[in-house]
Amino acid sequence: MGKQNLPLFIAGRIFKDKGDKHKVSRPAIRIATIGVAIGLAVMVVTVSVVLGFKHTIRDKVVGFGSHIQVVNFLALQSTDPYPVCLDDSLMQVLSQTEGIKHAERYALTQGILKTDSDFLGMTFKGVGQEYDFTFLRHNLMDGEVPQFSDSTSRYRLLISKMTADKLKLSVGEKVYAYFISGGDVRARRFTVSGIYQTNLTLFDQNLCFTDLHTATRLNNWPEGQCTGAELTVGDFGKLEETASHVVERINRTQDRHGNVLTSQTIDEAYPQIFSWLELLDINVWIILALMICVAGFTMISGLLIIILERTQMIGTLKALGARNSTVRHTFLWFAVFIIGRGLLIGNIIGIGIVLLQQHTGFVSLDPATYYVSTAPMELDAPLIILLNAATLLISTFVLIAPSYLVSHIHPAKSMRYE
Repeated sequence: MGKQNLPLFIAGRIFKDKGDKHKVSRPAIRIATIGVAIGLAVMVVTVSVVLGFKHTIRDKVVGFGSHIQVVNFLALQSTDPYPVCLDDSLMQVLSQTEGIKHAERYALTQGILKTDSDFLGMTFKGVGQEYDFTFLRHNLMDGEVPQFSDSTSRYRLLISKMTADKLKLSVGEKVYAYFISGGDVRARRFTVSGIYQTNLTLFDQNLCFTDLHTATRLNNWPEGQCTGAELTVGDFGKLEETASHVVERINRTQDRHGNVLTSQTIDEAYPQIFSWLELLDINVWIILALMICVAGFTMISGLLIIILERTQMIGTLKALGARNSTVRHTFLWFAVFIIGRGLLIGNIIGIGIVLLQQHTGFVSLDPATYYVSTAPMELDAPLIILLNAATLLISTFVLIAPSYLVSHIHPAKSMRYE
């Protein structure tokens, strides 16, 4: 047996030795293993919940507003609607910008939906056939997503469940909408084609979808004008990089009517939501630190008990010529085995809970408060591997100082212990 493998060999034999069931070290080893397992399981679940929550809310906001918006520069300085002319050539420039996956036009107008018993002020978002309806179809509860157009008005309406409940509307029903422009009030009768639900109150309570042509006409805008364009990026992780490409090609340029174009990312459009999501990271770091401390302290107490109980063995090894470093490394390897078993159990528990939640949704939430009906959890393999590695390294590192206790054990005195 090589000198370098001796501590590992002895540690392996001690770890496999079931020996006397009444030894004090047995409960200590179990407690240390459980401490590591619970700590890692909590960390895996916490990180999965925060990742799932952040990505779910982010995807919902992006579903309504896309990743990047190109609008009239004056529209960012005022609440008044300022249109831009985004013709096919300009849309082609946007679509071909590096990092852009999809580009679509939209128009916003304000109106009031009224039934016999109630009314609601709404933002009507006009979209055309080029619009990506994946998000809306995924959240559709009833009816269908109509074929919206940028050339004709079919007066179809897609509303949220929150709006439908307040106005007591269902799919297929007719509803009147009133629009005020230049002192005149215009009425239009729409047909409810579909009802969606995202639980994102900021949008569900005041946004509905109709034809792009309808919204443009209600704003008294000439043909070809709209509120702006929404751009979807291919990789959200490169959002800032892609946004810079859009800035270089679009910002400060003019459309054919002389309107100055500018762009903003979804982070800039809704800073309050994304700032709130970033605050969740602080909670994650606090929980990770606490759980690693729990694992570290349980391992320290377990190692001290094991060393004290193995005093006679330590004395024997020293009497046979083993150095203090060899004995220390033996117990550190033994601790690594305990931590490794704890990590294995912790992974099984943590990943198991995440998978169970993903498939059953047994943890429910109040959508009015959390914007989701069940706790979203997302597994990230690289992050879980990093958590395992960090727990192993930190837990082993904090055991280095307690392991020096073996240097105070004298061979002659320890040999007398029974």
